[in-house]
Amino acid sequence: MYKNNDFIYEAASKLDELSKVFIQVDSNRPNEVLLTVHNTKFVVEHRSAVRTSNQGLILSQLEDLKNNNSKPIILIAEYISKQATQELKKRGINYIDVAGNAFIKHQDLAIFVEGQKNTKKNKMNQSRAFQEAGLKIIFHLLNKPENLQDSYRRIAEQADVSVGSVSNVMAELEELNYILKTSNKRILKNKTELLERWVVDFNANLKPRILRKRMRFIDKERLKNWRSLELYSENGSILWGGEPGGALLTDNLRPEQFIVFTDLELSKVAKKLGLVPNETGTVEVLQKFWKGNDTTSKTAPALLVYADLINSGYGRNIEIAKKILANELQHIQ
Repeated sequence: MYKNNDFIYEAASKLDELSKVFIQVDSNRPNEVLLTVHNTKFVVEHRSAVRTSNQGLILSQLEDLKNNNSKPIILIAEYISKQATQELKKRGINYIDVAGNAFIKHQDLAIFVEGQKNTKKNKMNQSRAFQEAGLKIIFHLLNKPENLQDSYRRIAEQADVSVGSVSNVMAELEELNYILKTSNKRILKNKTELLERWVVDFNANLKPRILRKRMRFIDKERLKNWRSLELYSENGSILWGGEPGGALLTDNLRPEQFIVFTDLELSKVAKKLGLVPNETGTVEVLQKFWKGNDTTSKTAPALLVYADLINSGYGRNIEIAKKILANELQHIQ
């Protein structure tokens, strides 16, 4: 379970050196690693990197671990972004990185180290499967179970990428053990892991590229009555993602931040929804990057709604995301 975990020992050793507190790693257990700090044992959850793009997902997993464990937990990572450390501290989640930066607070034990430089270069995922074209292809495969059996040409058309990109990405997904090809069909493997990787890299690599404009509602009445706004257009789609999408799918969320996916001109979207440009506005207008229109739906595909909610890091959004995963995305579990 804990492969390639040398950085756990490296982080513990560095903190031991900086704090002069007794720290010991126990990785001989079959299903967990324990870290002893002074006289307190912590359950270790380790990650190679915690960035803005994946902190929401990791926070969700840490909250689950904390709620289902009698021992305190600690995150050990090779790299933790400054924004992620602030969020971890705000939520009272202990952490250490390989440079020795740490936040540990449990009962009478308190250790806080910051400002240590990480001399290791944080490696980004260079896999083609998790860059822009690959993320669009994986979205098509995960969105509906029947899509996995589409021809390469059909996948290319629906994902709006080249057939060559489909060929390369499908081959790479096989190598990464996410797709198994039999004599007559394709089978998705390690679906939970694939979903997590897609969510992280969608938010890091694809979402920034499709952001067209940040806006705000022109008045409070439009904001209050967002559910009743007319979205239909003969020339394209306007679909709610993120928090409004979660509200419509579960009827159990009051949106504060809004996401719209559309292939219409911005002026038409602004007129229909009553929006004006605003750099700090609560409405993100994103380019619709997939083909096909469902004129009966007001929401973007549940997979996109889930990706935004789970990435937000907010407890209320994460709970709604879990409901969407259980009800709308059963085929991925």
